[in-house]
Amino acid sequence: MSIDLVRYPEAPLAGLPYAWGGPVGSGWLRVAPEDFQVEELGLVEPCGAGEHLWLWVEKRGANSDWVAGQLAQAAGVGSDAVSYAGRKDRHALTWQWFSLHLPTDTAVDLPEVPCEGARILRRVRHGQKLRTGALLGNRFTLTLRAVQADHQALAQRIEALNVHGYPNWFGEQRFGHANGNVHGALAMFAEPKVRISRNLRSLYLSAARAWIFNQVLAARVEAGTWCEARVGDCFNLDGSDNHTLALVVDDALRERLRRGAIHTTGPLWGTGRPQSARAVVQEELSIAAAWPELREGLERMGLRPERRAQRVLPRELQAQWLDAQTLRLDFVLPAGAFATSLLRELLELEDRGSVATSA
Repeated sequence: MSIDLVRYPEAPLAGLPYAWGGPVGSGWLRVAPEDFQVEELGLVEPCGAGEHLWLWVEKRGANSDWVAGQLAQAAGVGSDAVSYAGRKDRHALTWQWFSLHLPTDTAVDLPEVPCEGARILRRVRHGQKLRTGALLGNRFTLTLRAVQADHQALAQRIEALNVHGYPNWFGEQRFGHANGNVHGALAMFAEPKVRISRNLRSLYLSAARAWIFNQVLAARVEAGTWCEARVGDCFNLDGSDNHTLALVVDDALRERLRRGAIHTTGPLWGTGRPQSARAVVQEELSIAAAWPELREGLERMGLRPERRAQRVLPRELQAQWLDAQTLRLDFVLPAGAFATSLLRELLELEDRGSVATSA
């Protein structure tokens, strides 16, 4: 199968539609790591006893994979002994948990600064490892600079996001620099016998699923139905991965959707038909068919079909002007949601962190 890479541009979100009419201004994002602060909100608090050492780590200008590797090296354990709930941005100031499998009779003297860009702030024992996805969400404090926008128009847009939410796009971080993770997935599917690391395989599969999900969501945003109930939709409870198929749409269901108690979902592609029905599943199948190399590659990998909410409702979204051109945003997002996808509905931002990282 020949692959047309032109269909997979280096800016994977550039052509996607906007839910609220497009940005109302422009500005700079991540001029310094401190401008993009992320605090992980965990599902559990370590209990203080057990064979896993949990570390609350502050990272500045370092990605989670690299810090995990440095922690493994400092502790003298294999990389598979270190885990974390979710990747955090590199060009940022972040706080998150890492866990190391270290039986209680193992003496390890980890330095407070195990590597450049990371500090260990807390050390607590726990009975279980930290598993991928085991977090409630993330708290963000973002400082946007050189903002050029009408303050009233921006305030109205922020209020719309507070009340109605925004499309749950997978952000460009999922696709990697210049869409490299999707290109990697295409190469992996085309040459399945070529061995790659488990970490790269996971990144590529996630990016391939994210690409199809974004295309399905784009069709719903274009049609204005990304947060409307349709017969055949799968809905998930807010804050839950559980979903339910709706073959009847009534006023009670519409009211739950309006209140944010439930959300429509889109497919994370795998083997077998999506769990939706009627016209919804036909649309999803049709859109996925337009990307055969990704769809067929994911199906060959035997992944179980899953669903992802198509809407995000930010919590505690507040804006404060620090001066005429500097805006601070504070908000909480559920696990798996991208802050950059929220920002996309507000301003056209030049990501200065990406410039610094690629230089």
